[in-house]
Amino acid sequence: MMRAALAATALAMTLSAPAVAREAMDVAELVEKHGPAVVNISTTKLVKRGVEAFPFVIPDGEDMQEFFRRFFPPGGPGRGPIEEIPARGAGSGFIVSNDGYILTNAHVVRGADEVAVKLIDKRTFSAKVIGADSRTDVAVIKITANNLPAVKLGDPAQLRVGEAVAAIGSPFGFENSVTAGIVSAKGRSLPSESYVPYIQTDVPINPGNSGGPLFNMKGEVVGINSQIYSRSGGYQGVSFAIPIDVAMEVAEQLKASGKVSRGWLGVVVQEVTADLAESFGMDRPRGALIAQVQADGPAARAGLQAADVILMFGGKPVENSGDLPRMVGMTKPGAKIPLQVWRRGKLQNITVELGELPGEEQLAGKPDKTYSRGGLALAELTAEQRRELGIDHGLLVEEVTGDAARAGIRVGDVILAVNNGKVATVEAFRKAIAAIPKGKSAAVLVRRGEGSLYIPLKISGE
Repeated sequence: MMRAALAATALAMTLSAPAVAREAMDVAELVEKHGPAVVNISTTKLVKRGVEAFPFVIPDGEDMQEFFRRFFPPGGPGRGPIEEIPARGAGSGFIVSNDGYILTNAHVVRGADEVAVKLIDKRTFSAKVIGADSRTDVAVIKITANNLPAVKLGDPAQLRVGEAVAAIGSPFGFENSVTAGIVSAKGRSLPSESYVPYIQTDVPINPGNSGGPLFNMKGEVVGINSQIYSRSGGYQGVSFAIPIDVAMEVAEQLKASGKVSRGWLGVVVQEVTADLAESFGMDRPRGALIAQVQADGPAARAGLQAADVILMFGGKPVENSGDLPRMVGMTKPGAKIPLQVWRRGKLQNITVELGELPGEEQLAGKPDKTYSRGGLALAELTAEQRRELGIDHGLLVEEVTGDAARAGIRVGDVILAVNNGKVATVEAFRKAIAAIPKGKSAAVLVRRGEGSLYIPLKISGE
């Protein structure tokens, strides 16, 4: 009996060894064949430092500005002349065409005065930023060279959860580092992103890997490594990649015009829960529930209403509310799209002509913000931000401490109301919170992502 067991164990080891070796060989061959198309990217941004770098914020107003100019003149005690200090950054990228076009993350090259690309053969080129899109975190850069090695592109739709994948990049500046793992999930939505159905993996990704390629075992690029979830700042087992089909669609627009045009529907949507589905008479929870229709927007002109549930967009099913922004955003403005809508217990077909999502340009000047009772630093939304979000008022949460943090309010939330009273200015919010007795709670309505929810903010007096 013992001999039989030992023999079976030996046979199993004999059979499994080639499989393990073959998988290891696949990664090695992948790196050997496709690694030369992966590049290291280094950036330089000149930052001014000197006479104007007061260790505090100079108050607004001409009188105060004149006071500081008079009593803190250039060359004052302990302060020298203005100088430009180079701030350096690093990331990864990969060549998508042999004439020098390279894909990377937008955050790798954002604000850079100089971008340098280093190939695996040690050649270094100065790169031009063709365009960058912060909404998807995709950027296209270009170097002047020909006959370069380029990656093969795969189809992220064919990826299976559990499938082996590998990444090549420059974590912490260690060039051409290779890591491997599996696909953990597909179609992930992140709280701060609406336009990317991320590929989640357990491939070790660290600072410097940003912008590098995610390969399947056929040697095809299926994604761009973009983000990690971490409490320490380093890899903790959860990494996210932008699907390459999404990235290439953005890249083509950037190459053509230097910017990305997206469709715009003009609605605020939320998830359809099991209870809501039952109350609406639906067979199961699915679709995107319209919570708000923006006046004079494409949805309003098409006749969409609050409480409608969008089930199909352009013939494709909308399973979750997070699917809709991606579908709309990746559709060209002006397109006429058929929708299937659940309204008052019946299916309806409605055609909508999409508008164009407003751009990301910010108005000049920095919004006022303040630390209020309750532990919040708030900024008044600019006109561009209000237009982009489809709302006419609100305060952006920039920092969270104390009571607010304990209540669950997050950075990036937009506060719309306190105890059902609209708050359009920081001063209005401060007055509303000041009226809340210590130990009592305020019902704070926040916009988070594409939905809205009430959060009870208990005031402790901190």
